[in-house]
Amino acid sequence: MASSAPILRPLSCWKALLRQSRQQKMCIRCMATAQTPVKKLRPPPPLPSSFPSPYKLTHKGHEPAKKIKTYPPPPSARNKFPTPLVDWTAQHLKDIDPTGSRTRLFAKDNKDAPQPGDILLVTFKTGDPFSGVCLSIRRRGVDTGILLRNRLMMTGVEMWVKIYSPNVTAIEVVKRAEKRARRARLYYMRKPKHDRGSVEGEVEEYLKKRRLIRSGALGIKDPTMSTKRPESSRSGVKAR
Repeated sequence: MASSAPILRPLSCWKALLRQSRQQKMCIRCMATAQTPVKKLRPPPPLPSSFPSPYKLTHKGHEPAKKIKTYPPPPSARNKFPTPLVDWTAQHLKDIDPTGSRTRLFAKDNKDAPQPGDILLVTFKTGDPFSGVCLSIRRRGVDTGILLRNRLMMTGVEMWVKIYSPNVTAIEVVKRAEKRARRARLYYMRKPKHDRGSVEGEVEEYLKKRRLIRSGALGIKDPTMSTKRPESSRSGVKAR
């Protein structure tokens, strides 16, 4: 006798049965919630008359039972120091530059101040001096610096020099540009077409002339000790 195998229903039939069961549950749930009564919230009962209150009844009416002691606000430092950042920068510059020579050297109102395009010579306490064409002057208070570019061993070399650095002992103007540049940043001189090349020859000529002036062989006063702009194109301004 052949055994009867269970009859397998298609998947669509099972989906229909499940859908019907879900609908029945939803109907039962809705009917149950519809018949439940909704409780109305009652307002809280009033407080008893014996409840402690921060106010007391006097002949003048309701007054605070106890006065709270108040204190005036502390004095503000804004009235004494309206510009704290400017005052701090001035004090810091006074500490690192007591004579103010470096500040005057790169001041905007100084006619003898170095300009972009001039050849500058920077002497350090440690290491060899560095000379190059000034590409940019960034005036940022204590962070004031100059960007110098030179060509050493057929390679372009640039250096940012912080004028207020304790490692810098002197900044001298070797040669001033024939014309004042129209731009404040001469970054186009990095291209081979406008690259000035090495300035070692002009620096050597300036150092040779400076040695002769200091020895008194030429009978000319040393221009590095004066603050006025010299007549010649080669001059030196020292930042002590």
